Amino acid sequence: MSKTIKVALAGAGAFGIKHLDGIKNIEGVEVVSLISRDLEKTKEVAAKYGIGHITTDLNESLALKEVDAVILCTPTQMHASQVIQCLQAGKHAQVEIPMADSWKDAEDIVRVQKQTGLVAMAGHTRRFNPSHQYVHNKILAGEFNIQQLNVQTYFFRRTNMNAMGQARSWTDHLLWHHAAHTVDLFAYQCGSPIVKANAIQGPIHPVLGIAMDMSIQLKAANGAICTLSLSFNNDGPLGTFFRYIGDNATYIASYDDLFNGKDEKIDVSQVAVSMNGIELQDREFFAAIREGREPNSSVAQVLPCYKVLHDLEQQLSV
Repeated sequence: MSKTIKVALAGAGAFGIKHLDGIKNIEGVEVVSLISRDLEKTKEVAAKYGIGHITTDLNESLALKEVDAVILCTPTQMHASQVIQCLQAGKHAQVEIPMADSWKDAEDIVRVQKQTGLVAMAGHTRRFNPSHQYVHNKILAGEFNIQQLNVQTYFFRRTNMNAMGQARSWTDHLLWHHAAHTVDLFAYQCGSPIVKANAIQGPIHPVLGIAMDMSIQLKAANGAICTLSLSFNNDGPLGTFFRYIGDNATYIASYDDLFNGKDEKIDVSQVAVSMNGIELQDREFFAAIREGREPNSSVAQVLPCYKVLHDLEQQLSV
């Protein structure tokens, strides 16, 4: 595909805007349709980014012949059905993490992708952040082997607000959203499947209806281990922090920054063409469409992550 890739983007919230900002830097791609539930807000975002078509109905965008691909930044519980809807309409699809909030739905997505042969990708951004790419390149070069990955994912949340301080129409989830990042990243970086997983959680919040604290242990087939601590009760510092402990080095990653174990900053500015993980994720999606290949973080590649999340959910429900 040499022509401009025409894109419909669903979701004009915090993550939708991150994708729009990233796509601005990618040649040969144009967002031609914006879908969101709040029409006035959608008009405002569309005007800012020069998007000609707006709607509250995904079907309306899918009916546009010019649309080649769809990026879904919608509420979690809508992801699976919308990915399938896009693929069955003949559109390539990228869906933000998590691609599904059940094992059955994740399996269905992969089944439909195989039937259609279209590009379908999940937004497992940690695969693309330059900090994690740096470590991955060291692993591929045989210069580093993970012995242990320690991860802290910490937020302070009492209401359903997004990263822009706007009200969400859905409830965020420590297991199916935030743990998905680390479960997939651990297996990806180890190059080895997860063979053992354990989880415990704290009390269920009386209003939000979710656990606000969780602890997860993972073991890969190659012997590497991972400890993940998650909380919506942490009053700073906020974010996700990764400590890679290897046989000959330690790396500490925080989004796009990377340090060694002596707190010395590592320059990762030359790892990729951008320091923006979302932009790099989108670049991979569009490159896979142009080249007719499977993308990194395809729905098939990340499917094992969702089996682990399912198994952990079964443990937690006992």
